[in-house]
Amino acid sequence: MDVLISGSSLIILLPLFLLIAALIKIESRGPVLFTQLRWGMSGKKIKVYKFRSMRSDLGDPTGIQQTVPNDPRITPFGAFLRKSNFDELPQLLNVLRGDMSLVGPRCHAIGMKAAGVQYEELVPVYHDRHKMRPGITGLAQMRGLRGPTISPSKSKARIACDIHYVNNFSLLLDIKIAFGTLRNEMFKGTGF
Repeated sequence: MDVLISGSSLIILLPLFLLIAALIKIESRGPVLFTQLRWGMSGKKIKVYKFRSMRSDLGDPTGIQQTVPNDPRITPFGAFLRKSNFDELPQLLNVLRGDMSLVGPRCHAIGMKAAGVQYEELVPVYHDRHKMRPGITGLAQMRGLRGPTISPSKSKARIACDIHYVNNFSLLLDIKIAFGTLRNEMFKGTGF
């Protein structure tokens, strides 16, 4: 299902990909795609693709330095890409390659910190979330646990959602998360 949906989506979204690529190149120097090493299934390191939303000379390829409000590294078009989550669309390539799934625990950058400490220190069962392929979206994202991980409680809640997903995986849960994510994205900021 992952391969069918990601492959079809890449074909359908090709004109959008080309438009985004052109706008990124017009706005700033550097590659269109940003790649980063992140945790994959079974602790394997995978290269994840995103549309570049930061200036190349100021970006952090490790992903350890998290974004802050009005982050000077983010380009104006990059801010739109992040707000719309269009920057995540190239991860369909990761799904097609089998590194990721459409739904699963969101993959984190290697060495990512939560509330200033390594995730592994904050949540001892952190790596239990890597028993499954990471997803473009997951239970934590559907529940609104997104963005910078500066709060210990929010970070722990995010990992708790991931562990719950791993322990209760089902096709029905995947469908609920996928539609819940789409609903949240379509009605973001509308009060619905």
